[in-house]
Amino acid sequence: MKIAILGSGLMGAKLGRIWAQCGHELRFAYSRSPAKLDRLAAETGGCATSVSEAVAGADAILLAVHWSRIEDVLAQAGDMAGQVVLNCCVPLDTSNSDLVLGPKTSGAEQLATMRPQARWVATFNTSPSESFAPVFARKGQADPPQLLIYGDDDGAKSIARGLIEDIGFTPVDAGGLRTGRFVEPFAMVTAELAYGQPGGPALTYRFEKLRG
Repeated sequence: MKIAILGSGLMGAKLGRIWAQCGHELRFAYSRSPAKLDRLAAETGGCATSVSEAVAGADAILLAVHWSRIEDVLAQAGDMAGQVVLNCCVPLDTSNSDLVLGPKTSGAEQLATMRPQARWVATFNTSPSESFAPVFARKGQADPPQLLIYGDDDGAKSIARGLIEDIGFTPVDAGGLRTGRFVEPFAMVTAELAYGQPGGPALTYRFEKLRG
């Protein structure tokens, strides 16, 4: 699968490295450091390119930039009509301390309004990037950690599920994009547990429905 990764931060870099190990073709774009894009391309056997070139013909696009850069990166990406876009962005202010959207809307819904022809799926925003490598190392073991996924396009969700399973998570369908109103605050809880509490940042979770 051809995957365009927009953003060279921890999320995009770590997911890209693992997806490359799974056999996917990576295109890296959008960074203040072209050298960083070049390094990621060299590490993964992919390529570093412009945003418009990265998204052209991509089977999936990962949007992994700070919320303050959304308008800029989308302007370069175009309308992405008919393309599957995985959004892992949480709508944070510049200090990364507070959400700038909610409670009656969400970043997921806002993005769909900004690019209505794209096929949006939100995921990878409720488990820190530090969890990806250890989850991948344990892939195939019993009781894998779960990862929330939400969106209004079932076909796009299906593609996203495969990419989630590549990392080693079990995808949990949390409904449509409107669920972002609740998931994005939950992502802040997972960040607090990962970075603000003892035990290290490689946080994962599992939900269980008890019967009987």
